[in-house]
Amino acid sequence: MTEHEQSNPSDFGIMDPHGRLKALSDYGNTVEIDHSVPPRRYYRSGLEMVRMANVYLEEGSLENAFILYMKFMTLFLEKIRHHPDFKTVSPTDRAVNAEKLREVLPKAEKLKSRLLEQYQREYDNFCEEQRRREKERLRLELEAKKRQTVIPPIPDAKEYEKHSVPVVVVPSIPTDSIVYPDTFEPKKPTSLDIMLNLPRNQPSIDRSTKPASLLSPSIQGKVGLRTVIVPSRLMGRFMHLALGNTEKNIETCGILAGKLDHDRLIITHLLVPKQIGTADSCTTQNEEEIFEYQDRHDLITFGWIHTHPSQTAFLSSVDLHTHCSYQRMMPEAVAIVCAPRYQENGFFMLTPNYGLDFIANCKQTGFHPHPTEPPLFMNADHSKLDSSAPIEVVDLRR
Repeated sequence: MTEHEQSNPSDFGIMDPHGRLKALSDYGNTVEIDHSVPPRRYYRSGLEMVRMANVYLEEGSLENAFILYMKFMTLFLEKIRHHPDFKTVSPTDRAVNAEKLREVLPKAEKLKSRLLEQYQREYDNFCEEQRRREKERLRLELEAKKRQTVIPPIPDAKEYEKHSVPVVVVPSIPTDSIVYPDTFEPKKPTSLDIMLNLPRNQPSIDRSTKPASLLSPSIQGKVGLRTVIVPSRLMGRFMHLALGNTEKNIETCGILAGKLDHDRLIITHLLVPKQIGTADSCTTQNEEEIFEYQDRHDLITFGWIHTHPSQTAFLSSVDLHTHCSYQRMMPEAVAIVCAPRYQENGFFMLTPNYGLDFIANCKQTGFHPHPTEPPLFMNADHSKLDSSAPIEVVDLRR
């Protein structure tokens, strides 16, 4: 059983199996659409959502898989039709989506049954353990009472005088004043221990105040993001293929894609689409080629990379808006900036508590000023370099 299947029952503050399942379903329904994001983008993210859910399912992370399936169904059965540009969705995208829905619906139903069985087992074990602990508590309590009520017999006075010897009376030491060394390792709390220590009427957690990102199950309950593994050789390979543009002071950009593996997002591919670049911008063209390649290889988008031929590594106002569309779909999305003149690489993301919403609500286009405080972007500390990780470069400009 994986760490995800061993769900923490305090995630929603509910122990009842049906209540836990309902809370999980409700959380999966917290999907909202942003009218500023083209519906085509949602349809692309929907395919990646199903890919990610399928991986979680294969790995035994049932709750994460169920949440992503629920998000997918909620988005495309209920929410997307309210997008003002819904009519612009192509017949091809609709047909592919309908096929995915037919695939996901039975999977979600089967998962619901498996989760209910899992929750029932955990609840039964919890009840059994609670009964065992209560029985043990009563036994110890009864023994303590017996010890308190036992009175030793008083010896006959004459017999006592016959055999009496001088006795030195030493005051007894109260047992609670004796300090024993703590030589025992503390036992790590198990999922069952957590259940037993939950208050009986613990209120459920309200997670509906802010819709969760589409491509994140976010059920782990931990602060932080899933780790993004970046192959160390990625930047060098990218700078090599961008060299021609860099010498002309023209930006180059690429898409970072890869696989989900046990809750790690591993970048395996650098996809370089056809594009038009200037000294401070880069616009992709013919994105269909990127989509087709990702679909053939079951790849998930984890962010993007681009050069600053003559500037330092940072996110410009245009870069912030570009990255916003990535991070709105996946909170772990990374923007890598390579600045060859200054021999530096930056790994960035929008600040999740301010920058992401600020940029999403900014309607200006092109280069324009933004306030610098509070910060709009930050270092993507959840990204980790891996010198042993391979990277496949696919240059579609040729």
